[in-house]
Amino acid sequence: MISTDYDAIVFDNDGVLIEPTDRERLYEAVHRSFEHFDVVAEEALVRRAVEEDDLPFDDVRETHGLDPDKWWRRREAAAVAIQREEIRAGSKALYDDVAALGELDHTLAIVSNNQHETIEFIVDHHGLDAQFETYYGRDPTVEGAKRKKPDPHYIDRALAELATTDALYVGDSEKDLVAAERAGIDSAFLRREHRRDLTLSVEPTHEFADLRGLVDAVASARAAGE
Repeated sequence: MISTDYDAIVFDNDGVLIEPTDRERLYEAVHRSFEHFDVVAEEALVRRAVEEDDLPFDDVRETHGLDPDKWWRRREAAAVAIQREEIRAGSKALYDDVAALGELDHTLAIVSNNQHETIEFIVDHHGLDAQFETYYGRDPTVEGAKRKKPDPHYIDRALAELATTDALYVGDSEKDLVAAERAGIDSAFLRREHRRDLTLSVEPTHEFADLRGLVDAVASARAAGE
């Protein structure tokens, strides 16, 4: 049974609160970043630049003679612009069950591997600022990229701001679970449709089909303890 004693519940963003971005649009963002420097990158390099754990900074420097930090900042800006387009068009939509989070009386926060500017736009566009106490995405730098989950850096920053270490982290990937463990907090795996067949090698503290399931589990645990 889920604990009702958490001070805070912290959520991943993509695949948890909002639909994941179409990978083809993210590839487009990488192409745009190289084109800014009059470089035509190989498709394999472009695809690697989108993958979470294989950022091609050495290839950017050695193959194309670009400063990795300057290129990465351009890549981040292009990704933010494309995601704004997708959100405004409704192609990257907020999940309906985000509304259920209003039933929780915990302090809520967001920690995402997406760009902080993208998270900021989502919060503003959907009017979530009153619901979430704080939110963190990655800094638009090489160092910021290296601190993405499973590194707990941004989770630790959020917890420090909330002045608690008694929290639950809700994500939809194995790196979310690892980051939570490294931060010393419990985890909940959200097995939405796009994760239905994912096999995990890390055991989450809890697992739910969606956010409605999480909220209902908290309500049931609270009723059982009364």
